[in-house]
Amino acid sequence: MDNHSPALFLGDALALDFLNSVATPVDVPIDWIEDGEGLLRWLQQARLVSPETLDAIRAQALPGELDKVADQARSLREWFRIFVREHKGKQLKPDALTELEPLNRLLERDEGYSRVVARQTGEGEIFEFQPMRKWRSPEALLLPVGEALGRFVCTEDFLNVKACEGPSCTLLFADHTRGHRRRWCSMALCGNRAKQAAHRHRVKQA
Repeated sequence: MDNHSPALFLGDALALDFLNSVATPVDVPIDWIEDGEGLLRWLQQARLVSPETLDAIRAQALPGELDKVADQARSLREWFRIFVREHKGKQLKPDALTELEPLNRLLERDEGYSRVVARQTGEGEIFEFQPMRKWRSPEALLLPVGEALGRFVCTEDFLNVKACEGPSCTLLFADHTRGHRRRWCSMALCGNRAKQAAHRHRVKQA
């Protein structure tokens, strides 16, 4: 597996999937946004930016410009990782707002607007009030990520934010299961490894 393979979306929250865009699913760490093209691929897989918009930004970007934006995305990712790890498993308190100032500064750069559009349904066309964005530079690619982080902070119960219990796993997830007993990023990854390790231990003990 390399950073051209599909990214992992196991966090049950887009903001955590952003943090999980660097991970060690097998043995070797993978960073899905290690460069500009990686960032574009991740944004498309996350459905944060349309393929048409990404193609247009790719065509207009100056040499090296997308790589610089990817570097900013990685910095944003690691800043938010520190915030999440600091507060996960606890009730998020109002004084955490001061820590979120970098996120608010990012969101202040947005040039969003809305427009009325027609959408086809099974019963004919209906009007919708659709949010839009002016993509004036490649740096605007960070804005939908910032929105996802902001919504996460405002809507997620941090008591349910957990780190996978896999010994070498770095993935985070929001536990939305009944009873909040989820332990693994995925049963197909760390869950099965834990079962196999427990089985080997039982055999050895026997």
